[in-house]
Amino acid sequence: MSIKDNKLMRCQILREYIYVLIGSAIVALSFNLFLLPNSIASGGVSGISTITASLFHWEPAFVQWAFNIPLFIAGVIFLGKNFGIKTLVGTLFLPFVVFLSKDMEPWTTQPLLAAIYGGIGIGLGIGIVFKGKASTGGTDLAAQIITKYTGMSLGKSVALIDGVIVITAAAVFSIEQGLYALLALFITSKTIDIVQVGFGSSKMALIITEKQEDVREGILNKIDRGVTKLTAHGGYTDFERPILMCVVDQAQFMKLKGLVQSIDPTAFVIVMDASEVHGRGFSAKKA
Repeated sequence: MSIKDNKLMRCQILREYIYVLIGSAIVALSFNLFLLPNSIASGGVSGISTITASLFHWEPAFVQWAFNIPLFIAGVIFLGKNFGIKTLVGTLFLPFVVFLSKDMEPWTTQPLLAAIYGGIGIGLGIGIVFKGKASTGGTDLAAQIITKYTGMSLGKSVALIDGVIVITAAAVFSIEQGLYALLALFITSKTIDIVQVGFGSSKMALIITEKQEDVREGILNKIDRGVTKLTAHGGYTDFERPILMCVVDQAQFMKLKGLVQSIDPTAFVIVMDASEVHGRGFSAKKA
C-alpha cells in the first residue's frame, strides 16, 4: 500500500469515528431534550431507560450502560463476530453524553412535538452513526441474537423488541403516551432512510410499447438519459418483445411520461421509486 493510500485510509477511518461521535451525541441530546422529559419510550435501550426512570428514578445513562455493555459482549459471544471498536465507542459514548446533558431544559413539553422532533433527532443521529459503519449497540444486537437462534427475520426481531417496550410504556404511562412512542418510532425509521439515501427519489420506468424505437430515440435525444433494452416474453402470447428500462430524476419524470404518451398512448408503463442510483449522470448522493 502506498503512502497516499495509507493516508486516505486513515482519513476515512477518522471520518467514520467522527460520524459515530457526532451521531451518538445527536441521539443523546434528542433523548434528553424531547423524549425523556415527555415520557416517550420509543423503543430501544433509551426507551427502557425512560420507563425505569419513571418507575424507579434510575439514572437513564446508567441504565443504558447497564444494558449496552452486556449486550455488546453477548453479541460478540453469541454471534461470533467482531463488531468493531467504532460500535463499542458508540455504545459507551451515547450514554456518556446523556449523562452530561441530563440537566438541560427540555425544548418542548408538548408530547406531539416531542415525538416528532425527538424521532427526527434520533433517526438523524442513528443514520449518521450508520454512515460511520457502526451502530449504537443496544437492542439491535439483541435482535440479531434472536434472529440467529430462532430463524425470525431481523426486521421482525427488532419490531418484537420495540413493540414490547412500547406496550410496556403504554402500561406504565398511558395509552396516549404509547401512541406518541409509536409515532416517534415511525419517524425515526423514516429519518434513518432519508439520511442513508437522501430526500430525492429517482424513478425507474419499464416501458412496453409497439413503438419502442421511437421511444428509445426520444429518451436518448430529448431527455438525454440512457435507456436499456430488455428481452421479455408475453405471458399470454409467449411472443418475444422488448422492454425499455430508463432511470430519470424527479425533474425529468413528467417529461418522460409526456414523451411516451405522445409517441404511443397505448404504451404500458410501470414506474417505481429507485431509492439509490449510482453511475454516470447520477451523483452518489442523489437517490
